[in-house]
This record gives sequence, C-alpha cells and structure tokens, in this order.
Amino acid sequence: MLPCRSAFARMTAVSVLTLKPRAGSDDVDALMREIGARARAAARQMARVPAQQKDMALRAAADAIRAAAPAILEANRADVAEARAKGLPAATIDRLELNPDRIAGIAAAVESIAGLPDPVGRQLAAFERPNGLAIERISTPLGVVGVIFESRPNVTADAGALCLKAGNAAVLRAGSESLRSAGAIATAMTEGLVGQGLPQDAIQLVPVRDRAAVGAMLTGLDGCIDVIVPRGGKSLVARVQTEARVPVFAHLEGICHVYVHADADLGMALALVRNSKLRRTGICGAAETLLVDRACADTHLRPLVVDLLDAGCAVRGDAATQAVDPRVTPASETDWRTEYLDAIIAVRVVDGLEAAIDHIETYGSHHTESIITEDEAVADRFLAEVDSAIVVHNASTQFADGGEFGFGAEIGIATGRMHARGPVGVEQLTTFKYRVHGSGQTRP
Repeated sequence: MLPCRSAFARMTAVSVLTLKPRAGSDDVDALMREIGARARAAARQMARVPAQQKDMALRAAADAIRAAAPAILEANRADVAEARAKGLPAATIDRLELNPDRIAGIAAAVESIAGLPDPVGRQLAAFERPNGLAIERISTPLGVVGVIFESRPNVTADAGALCLKAGNAAVLRAGSESLRSAGAIATAMTEGLVGQGLPQDAIQLVPVRDRAAVGAMLTGLDGCIDVIVPRGGKSLVARVQTEARVPVFAHLEGICHVYVHADADLGMALALVRNSKLRRTGICGAAETLLVDRACADTHLRPLVVDLLDAGCAVRGDAATQAVDPRVTPASETDWRTEYLDAIIAVRVVDGLEAAIDHIETYGSHHTESIITEDEAVADRFLAEVDSAIVVHNASTQFADGGEFGFGAEIGIATGRMHARGPVGVEQLTTFKYRVHGSGQTRP
C-alpha cells in the first residue's frame, strides 16, 4: 500500500481546474510524497514498455489533445483572465495564451516525438576483455524526471512526451498562472496513454498551487525523483540550482554572443545579427551582445548598428560604437552581463579572436555563441575554444533549440558540463548501464 492514500485521493478528487492554494503544508508534503512513490512505481513499468507501444501511446495522446481542444481552451481562458486581472506582463500572457493553432502545434509536437528513434536499449559501446568477458554499454531510462515550469502550458505536453519516449515517468509542476491549462492538457494526454496500456501515473501534474510543492520536489521526494529540469525565469532557475538535492539540467541565463570576425561577409553578418537578436527577443537563444572585430569595424560596424537601430532595437555600445550613430547609448559594465530578453543589444569592438573569446569567457553564461567568418581556421579555433553548450559558425544563435536540432522538442537547455549539455531531448533523458557476459570466469 502506498503511503497517504487518503490524502492523495482527497486532493486529486477535486478538479485541477478549481483548486486553490488552501492545503496545509502537511497535506502538501503528504501529497508530494505519494506522487513521488507513484512515479517511481510507474518508472519501473515504463522501463519495460516496448518502443512500438510507447509510440502508439504518444500518438494516442496527440489525438486526445486534439479532441480535448475545447476543454483546453476553456481552461486556458480562465487562466488568461486571471493573469490579466493580476496585471501580469504582456509577455507572460503571450506565453500563457492558447488558441486552436497553438493546440494543434502542441499535438503535432507530441506526434513528432513518437516518430523519433527509440533512445532506450541502444548499444553505445561493446568490447571484449582478454579473459573472454564481453562487455556492452546500453542506454537506459533515467527514471523519474521532475519538471518545474512557469507560464508555458505547452511544456506539459513537450516534457511529458519526451520523458515517456525515453522510458521515464514525469512529475510536472506548472506555474500557478497556467495550472488550469496544464491540467487540461495532462488529463487529455493521460487518457491517450492509458488507452494504450501505459501506467496512469507515468505523467503526474502536481494539482496544487502551493509553492511548498516545489520545495518538496527539490528534496527528491525520498529518492523518488532522479533529476530536476526547471523551465522558467532566472529566479526560479536560481532557486532550483541552489536548493535541489538531486541533479539539475538547467541554464540560469542565455547571455549569447555574435562575433563578427575580420573576414566576415557583410551581407551575411547583417542577416545573421538581425535574426539572432530580433527574430524572437524573449527566448534564451536570442543574442544579447554583438562583438565586432576592430579589423573590420570601418566597413562593418556602422551598417550593423544602423540596421539594428532602424529595426527598432536599442543599442548600448562602447566608445567606438557610440561614434557611429548618435542613437547609441553608452554601455555600462552591467550591460555585458545582462540577458535583456528584449529589443536591446550591447555592442563592443574587440581586438581580434583572442579578445572576443576572452570577452565571452568573462561575461557569457555558457549557452550559445556564434562566429561569422569566411576563415575556416579561425572558425575552428572559435568552435574549439569557446566553452559554451552550443557554438555556431555562420548561422543564427536562434538555432539553439531542440526542434531545430532534430530532437522533436526539448525539455530545456542545459549549460552544465555533466551528463546533458545543450538541448535536452530524448537521448539526454537516458543514462546507461554495463552488461557483462561471461562463460564462468572468476577473478584471480
């Protein structure tokens, strides 16, 4: 018998659409421990589910999301109305708000994950020892993945689908502003999964708004959660990285750079800088700093700066950058360390490749950096020496995205150095074990 059955039944009997943060801390703790225990049991089942069954279940989940579109939209309207009543920023409401096209996109993303190669059971390496032992390294699920996210209800589907594809169970904690929408999506997905024989607890959405639920997840729920992935703003990620007692896949900030080298084609540089900064300013792969090589500043700096300014982007620059256009405002030391997530960019002229790399190492967040150059040797050095999760040659920083990498979707971007780095897709949600095959060998 799982612990605290009565507490769990009492709280989940209430529709997630009507929950209010009225539960006491003891109730929340009991609820979270039960969710963790159920997730662990589901993860053991998920590890044995064949690839074909997982894919059928994900396609059924996508169909269920489409069928539930009216209910999801109704739930979302309530979330959006509450967010507006609270005066939340327009950017938050845009991330929160759903429409028929966005729901269709959510379902399509789940379906695309079903079409990916199965990451579980792959032979990663194989070798034989002189004593005849045959050793192979095989990919296996991580176990239970906890995902804590804020205003994007689509993360419910993306994260849940990616975790399931990799043979894991998922515990999802949505932000209070998106709880109704996330609940409606999770309910639809579970219906599809259960219809194909997957455990009901393979995806569990925390059904309360109480922030104590986040703290409980960060403890690992008595060893039931194996890794935490935060998807949200700097304050959420900082809290998770500070308090978590289990491994974390996350990035704190996306302070991304574009370096225009002396041998950059100006036309290419104009297109790539504008796209890197302005295609979508509020995503973590948006460029926040432009570095221009002094060797090409006479020909490249002014056109690049004017193009950004004319497109509505504020430019904060060093003395050389300020000299090319009176609309440029002075950059402070803080600007080199700022993730604007807005139509603002910091611009500096640097003395060559070494200075560019030094600047990125000093001020960057190890997320994504791009170099624009026709010199392959310089590009190779940049790609080898810049210590970021994603390094790019002659392309926009906004390709820092799991979908663009062919991962179907991503559960987040990781900038740490252990296990996962860059877009976290299905392969990154697996680990491995060694299988050793003998014929009676004993160790002398």
